[in-house]
This record gives sequence, structure tokens and C-alpha cells, in this order.
Amino acid sequence: MKKLLSLMLTCSMALSVVAQHKAITLEDIWTKGTFSASSARLGRSMADGEHYTLMDANGIAKYSYKTGEKVADLCVFAKVKGAEGVQFQSYEIDEGERQILLSANFEPIYRYSGVSDYYVYNIGSQRLVRISNDGKQRLTTFSPDGSKVAYVRDNNLYVMTLSNLKEQAITTDGSANHIINGTTDWVYEEEFAITRGFRFSPDSRRIAFYRFDESNVKEYSMQMWGDLYPGEYKYKYPKAGEDNSRVEILIYDLRDKSLTRPELGSDNDQYLPRFQWTNNPAVLCVMRMNRLQNHMELLLVDAEQNTVSPLYDETSDTYIEVPATIKFLADGKNFIISSERGGYNQLYFCDMEGKMQLRITPGDYDVVSVCGIDEKKQQIYYTAHKSSPINTELFVCDFKGRRTMQLSTEEGTHSASFSNGCRYYIDVFSTTAQSPVTTLYNHKGKAIRVLENNAALQTTIEQYGANRKAFGTLTTSIGTELNYYIILPENFDSTKRYPLLIYVYGGPGSQQVVNAYRGGDNYWFHMLSQKGYAVACFDGRGTGGRGIAFRNQTYRNLGAMECEDAIEAARWFGAKQWIDESRIGIFGWSFGGYLSSLALLKGNDVFKAAIAVAPVTTWRYYDNIYTERFLQRPQDNPEGYDNNSPLNFADQLKGNYLLIHGTGDDNVHFQNSVDMVSALERAGKHFEFRIYPNKNHGIYGGNTRQNLYELMTDFLMRKL
Repeated sequence: MKKLLSLMLTCSMALSVVAQHKAITLEDIWTKGTFSASSARLGRSMADGEHYTLMDANGIAKYSYKTGEKVADLCVFAKVKGAEGVQFQSYEIDEGERQILLSANFEPIYRYSGVSDYYVYNIGSQRLVRISNDGKQRLTTFSPDGSKVAYVRDNNLYVMTLSNLKEQAITTDGSANHIINGTTDWVYEEEFAITRGFRFSPDSRRIAFYRFDESNVKEYSMQMWGDLYPGEYKYKYPKAGEDNSRVEILIYDLRDKSLTRPELGSDNDQYLPRFQWTNNPAVLCVMRMNRLQNHMELLLVDAEQNTVSPLYDETSDTYIEVPATIKFLADGKNFIISSERGGYNQLYFCDMEGKMQLRITPGDYDVVSVCGIDEKKQQIYYTAHKSSPINTELFVCDFKGRRTMQLSTEEGTHSASFSNGCRYYIDVFSTTAQSPVTTLYNHKGKAIRVLENNAALQTTIEQYGANRKAFGTLTTSIGTELNYYIILPENFDSTKRYPLLIYVYGGPGSQQVVNAYRGGDNYWFHMLSQKGYAVACFDGRGTGGRGIAFRNQTYRNLGAMECEDAIEAARWFGAKQWIDESRIGIFGWSFGGYLSSLALLKGNDVFKAAIAVAPVTTWRYYDNIYTERFLQRPQDNPEGYDNNSPLNFADQLKGNYLLIHGTGDDNVHFQNSVDMVSALERAGKHFEFRIYPNKNHGIYGGNTRQNLYELMTDFLMRKL
């Protein structure tokens, strides 16, 4: 990697003589879409694995993987009575491929959730019916036999029989900020990334579902500006150390209308992050974790007998991430699970007795995702960081882990999605300098055709010189090697000295230094490089892609090592003859805003300026699932919460500080920046502060993102 940097310096100096690129503007990045990549419409595999479906503005059609040609129209919107004026946004086809579930008029709630109007279209009769006129629903889903749909409305779970459109309320006690049925509360949605809180059994007889009692969870309120008297939005948000919802999983029998409550433990201060039916239609698998998230169990619930038995158990000295893969195999005897118990995220083949646990994937590297499982051939397809944490390759191996083959050939980042039966897969490949290329392959890795090559975008990137990012490793004073990338100023001259902006995120398990195409900030960084700045980014201790020993060393002490590494990285770059060590800045958002704030304060002899967008300023204000996973509770580890809070170092500010936050941030509350302002004012410090009324954690909408980056660019031009 060090050779790569040397080569880049040579190339950059050569380019300064022979090439002048187009100037990148913020309008190019945020308004015009100059650098937006085109995505191939990947479609959804049909049951036969030879065909897929696609939806466009005209309808939904069936296509052949082999030829790419349309085979049949499944639904032509212009010919459907009742579809006039409706803009359908998404669809789902039932298992029998006889009906299509369509959604329209989506309204977001939080990061993953929202409500919509839903319709069912019968392919044979060409009849469209609207599901319920009593308000929008959430999470509407077909039963496996296609005879029913289930959905959530106003925190209650409903099921509708499609033959007569009769709606049945499974629960009636749902109410806002109190009882939730069939979906999840804010913190489960944000930290466990789960919103659909109900599942039909494979035989369509039962529905298992969440019930959240939020009674003891404290409310957080946000003023919403714009009217004569500002409104107030309240929702339940459990901060570190505070009470959680009481969570149950209930099972409703659609035949006899009975409701059972499996006994999932007497400890109410626990999490149930996942549940799914096994291939036995009477047996439900439930994941249970303790509050500190260092003990994870899989429990089997027999819905016939209402009994609970253990299946799988895992403990850690630090914490356990929710497994990305738990797949019960059709033989009813085995399952596949991802686990970090061996030091890296790997795949294990286990039996239903909870005894045999055979590691499938070889090597000391992290598996990224499972892309497909071929049960007939007993093969599993997956991506992993084998060659380097910055690359992601595609592999196939058998269930016993004896035969492994790499399918991807290009170095960079691959992601793949497989058809039913794993006959075909679609691979999206990119590098830092190569825009995404989407290609269809057969299961042996033979390319069939390119679906999207983004050739026009690639030409644009080269015209603007936005492909000058290079990778390397730096070694800290204690001998830790950290991956980084750097974008040198255009027309780079090694005899000159340039200001440096370091971009950080740094949260546990995250990765920013990856050999993949990036939009947004990547082009802002290239724009800054055209203005004479060097821009660098590093992945410090605690980040992902390098196994749990590297990631978990920040346990119970968030911010300490991450800040040390930021200061070390700045000094390492500052020692280069072509960096002006008196003009080093740092920028970050969310956890990165926390880290940029802390680095400016603790490293006040290194950093001249910092930008912090939507930062956490004390982990006492953040949600308990995320924060306690890494710090334990404030009651258990007060030093871990306070020793690296930027609030406690406000008096050390020497450089230039720009603090930015949206008042409608439901994730990292505006409260964090309010307290930071107060701490700086008490310390008699000068700084700059910009608020964005009603904007959430992403700070976007209308001209907001353009305005934000104009603000940050101006700050850097003035202060760095």
C-alpha cells in the first residue's frame, strides 16, 4: 500500500503538467446529480429460479434470467380498474405467484418504518382490491398460502381473509406511546433494525408477534417549528441506564382464536431481537439476549405444547452482535448461523439438538454477508474480507467447509444476490475509482451479460478528476497499523505544503476506508482537493473488518483510543513535508461528530479546526441498546461515560469549532449540542453554531443539504 501512495504522488505530479479537470461544484454533488450512479433494476426471483419480476411506472412484468427478455405482463396498471391515479411504489408476490400486494402513498415514521395504502391484485381475475379504508397500514404481508394478509394499524395487529375481505383484529389494546403490537418501538427499530414484528407460521395457521409495553419508558419531546405556536412531538426513547419496554412474543392461532404467551424468561430487562418459525410449523425460534448483550440464546417454542427449550447458547467477555444469518434448513435437522465466537465473523453448521457446531468458512477474516444457500447441492455463497479489510470478495463453499472457491475475480467490493435455487446471481462490483458495474452470472461464476456499466458516469468521473483516492497504512507510536485513504490536491507538488482535512466516523464495527464507489462526501472531498486541500480518512481501533480483537478493544471506554488514533493520524500526516502541520482540520457526523469534537479539544495542539455535525456530546444522552452494548450501563461504568465526553473538555478549546445540528433529530438529540453550547459559553470560548429547524439526523430536504455543505465549505476556507 505504501508503494501505491508513492505511485499516486508520481502520477499526480505528472497530471499537474498534462491535465486540467473540470471544477466540481456543490450543485454538481447535491442538486444536479452529476455523480449519481445508475442502478440496474435487479428484479425479484420467481419460484422457478429461471425468471424474475420487475415493476416500473407501467406495471409488473416477468423476465427471463437467461435472455433478459420479457416473458409476460403480470399487471398492466393502465388496464386495472381501480388503479386510476394511484402511484404504486412497491410490490410483493405471494408464494403461489397468483397475487400481487401493492403499496402506495408511503409516509415515513422513523429510519426504517412508515405507513402506506395497500392493494391486492389477483393475476388470474385481474381484480384489484384495496385493503381497509380505515387508515393506512404498516408492514402488510401475505400468509404463506396466500389466503390472508396481516398488517399493523394504530399499534394493533390485524389479519384479513382475502376471499371475503373480512378484517379481524388480533389485538385491541394498542395505543400511541403505550402499547405496540406487531411492530417495534423506536430503539428496536434503530439498533436491531427490525420493524416487522409478526410472522406467519409456514402452514399459515398461526401468527407470532411482538407486544411492547412502553409504560415505563420516558418520553422525549421535540418542538416542531413553523406555526404561530410551535407544535410538540413526543415519543418513547430509553436512554442509557433507563427503563426499556417490557417485550413479549405472543402466538395467535387463527383456527381456534387462542392466544398463548410463551415463558421467555422472568428477567424483564432483556432483549428479544429476532424470532422466526423453523420448518416445523409448530416450532418458533426466539433469540434472547441479556441487557448487557454479552449472552445470546436461541430458544425453541413449541406452539402446540406452549413449552420452551434451549437450542443454542453463546457468551462473550465484551458483547455479541445480533447474528446476520440464522437459516433453518429444509431437512428439519440442521441450521446455519453466523458467529464471532472464533475471533472473526464466520459461518457455522449446527444440528437442531444444539450439539454439533462445525465451522463452515475457513481463514482468519470476517464474513460480510450470506448471499445464497443451495440446499440441494449443500452449498453456501457468501462475501468476505479475505484479501484485505478494504476489499469484499464473493465465495462459495459446501456445508462441511471442505471445498471453498472464490467466484469474484476483480479486486474491490462485490455484493451479490442469488435467484431461487441459486441458478443465477447478480453481482454489483465497484472500486474507489470504478463506478458500479452490475453483471448477471450463472452459479459457476460465468458472466452472462452486463446489466449496467455506468460508462457515462465513469467518463464524468475522469473528466472531473474525481478518481484520485489512494490507500495506505500508517503505524501509530504503539505499533498499531491503521488503514487510510488520501486524496491529494489537484496539481499536487511535493515541494509545496498543503492544509489537511481528516474525515472520521470511527464508531464500533464501522468502516470508512473501503475500496468501493462512494458518492456524496467523496465528491465534496475531491472538490476540496481542487481548492488546494489534502483530505484523508482512517479506520482506527474499534472499527470493523479486522476481527473482534481489533474491534472490541474500545469496550467500556468509547472515545479514548479513537481520539488517540485521530491525533496520531494527524501527527503522522503532519510529518510529511507536503502537509502544513499548522493547518490540520477534522470533520465528522454523528459518532464522527463526537470524535471530531473530542479530537479538537484533546488535541488542541494538533488540530486547527473541527466540524461536528449532529454529534453525541455525552453517551448518557444516547439510547441504551447501542450505548450499553459498548459501555455497559452508566450505573456500572460512570467513568466510561464521562472521561471522554466533549462536555468535560470544553475549556480546552483553542481552535476553530463549527457545531451543526437539526432540531428534529430523533436519533442524536439536539440536546447534545445545546449542552455543548452551554459548556463552551461557560468556558468563555468562541465558536460557530448552525441549527436546522425540524431537520432529522440526516439534515436533508429541499435546499438543506446544499446549504449545509456551502456552510462547511465556507468555514474551511475561512478557518483552515
